[in-house]
Amino acid sequence: MPLDIYDYEELLERARKQLPEVVFEKKRFEMPQVEIFIEGRRTIVQNWGEILSRLNREGKHVIRFMNRELATAGTEGGGRVIFSGVFNRKILESVLGKYVDTYVKCRECEKPDTKLEKEGRLPFLQCEACGARYSVPPI
Repeated sequence: MPLDIYDYEELLERARKQLPEVVFEKKRFEMPQVEIFIEGRRTIVQNWGEILSRLNREGKHVIRFMNRELATAGTEGGGRVIFSGVFNRKILESVLGKYVDTYVKCRECEKPDTKLEKEGRLPFLQCEACGARYSVPPI
C-alpha cells in the first residue's frame, strides 16, 4: 500500500505504537531531604549514603563540588559527611540541586539515568535513556 494513502495521524499513531512504553514515562527525580545536625562549628549530613545512591555518583566528586560551592572543607566517612562551618538544610539542598542540574540530569530528556565518563582530561555526561552525550565542567 503506498504511503500517500495514509494520513499523518495514522502514521504518527503507528510510529508511537512501535516505541517502548519507557519513552512515555514522566518520572520526577526527587532528592531525599538532607538530614543535618550542627555540632559546634561543623555541619554533619547524616543521610549522605542515601543521597549518593540516589545520585548514582562517587562521594569524592560530590564533596569536591560542594566544597567549592560552600567555600569550605568536607570529609566523608561512615555514611555521612562533615563540613567545616555552619550551614542550614536549605543551603545544602540548593548546592545539591545545582550539582544535580549540572552533573546528574540529562539536558535533553531531563532524566537522571546518566553516568560520568572521562575522555582524556574532559568529563562527559552520557545519558543512558536517550543517548545524549555532552561535556560538563571539570571540578
